[in-house]
Amino acid sequence: MTTYRDAVDYIENIPKFAKKHVLEHTKEFLRALGNPEKGQKVIHVAGTNGKGSVCAYLQAMLMAEGKRVGVFTSPHLVKINERICVNTEPVDDGTFLEAFCRVKDTVDEMGGAGFAHPSYFEFLFGMGMVVFQKSKPDYIILETGLGGRLDATNAVESPVLTVITSISLDHTQYLGNTVSAIAAEKAGIIKAGVPLVFDGTNIEASNVLKKHVEMKGGRCREITNHAFEIREISNKHIAFSRVNAYDDNIVWELSNCGIYQAVNASVAIAAMEQITDMPADKARYERWRRALAGVSWGGRMEEVLPGVYLDGAHNPGAITAFCDSVLALNEEERGCLEGRKRQEALPVILFSAVRDKEYETMIAELCRRIQAKAYVVTEVEDERKVPAEELARIFQSYTKQPVLEKEEFCQAWEAAIAAKEDLGKVYCLGSLYLAGMVKKQVRGCGREGGGRC
Repeated sequence: MTTYRDAVDYIENIPKFAKKHVLEHTKEFLRALGNPEKGQKVIHVAGTNGKGSVCAYLQAMLMAEGKRVGVFTSPHLVKINERICVNTEPVDDGTFLEAFCRVKDTVDEMGGAGFAHPSYFEFLFGMGMVVFQKSKPDYIILETGLGGRLDATNAVESPVLTVITSISLDHTQYLGNTVSAIAAEKAGIIKAGVPLVFDGTNIEASNVLKKHVEMKGGRCREITNHAFEIREISNKHIAFSRVNAYDDNIVWELSNCGIYQAVNASVAIAAMEQITDMPADKARYERWRRALAGVSWGGRMEEVLPGVYLDGAHNPGAITAFCDSVLALNEEERGCLEGRKRQEALPVILFSAVRDKEYETMIAELCRRIQAKAYVVTEVEDERKVPAEELARIFQSYTKQPVLEKEEFCQAWEAAIAAKEDLGKVYCLGSLYLAGMVKKQVRGCGREGGGRC
């Protein structure tokens, strides 16, 4: 009898014998599953950074409207079930296993007819759609895995809305070496007659997206840096107002200190206005405001222990956004500190990365913009890991501050915690694998623990 552990082991081994397929293969896969996407209200979300946050904000506001919401997202930080959620809750092990068995039986039948095995992401996408078909959500939010045009989620042909978040350089070996090329791949989710809401803070990407909308004969709404104004930022939250005729007197608060979340939340609010036939009335905006204030999105400037923050920044664009947030916080907090206390307030950076990321560019940006007390480098639990020795060498070429090389994560974690001053912070970033390792570590020691392994 197949167990939940058997299912997870099978899925985790898929990359060893399957590759990504063309969209027609995924469409055939969905047909074999009985087209579970048909008749569903799908919101399709693509982008380089901010996809997960926008999905979380959309889910919260839809739930505030009394809607049942399914979300398919990636990657997971700790447990694979996190990728398939209904009303913020990851599916339980029994539901996960039931969906696995149905998809596995379908895949076996397709294999007998000569069809290739779905990839890791495609298999999980099929499972997500099977779960949603049974749970009957009012809306399904689909986050692309890679790119957009060729992503498995793009097999869904009739979404009610498309959303494209911040675009910057990432996965360049697959998507192209320029922002314009990557934007063109993300624009592949744009459908004729389906409205688009997008992050227009990058002019190069914005121009590409608008051209694709024009070619499709659709309509779009662009959210730029001029669409909102930061009112306050602290360790615990950020507050902003939107610059428009509908709700300029509303102060929106997010329980997150990432300055980049203001644009992500603004994109999500604009998306809701499209879904609900904008503008919303005052009561509806108030429901959304309360919903956004209650969102806790893991791995995005998340305080996992007192003074210890986890950020999933793992590409140059996300590192730049992280630096913007830290500098904004420093301006608020350190302005009144002098002498030795300013030194004690310097942060410690815990960093790791994988091979297919532009990690030297990320390191250079960190060292150039963040004055740190020390950098601690380690290795993630993945075959693509960058050796700690190599990371240390690169950091040392960009900074004169101490660089601590710890191959074992447990030692790196303890070194970072030990180096932290009372007034300082520890920031963990560089890889989503590292984010998952930190999450497991914190769960192991407890939020009140001293951080020792």
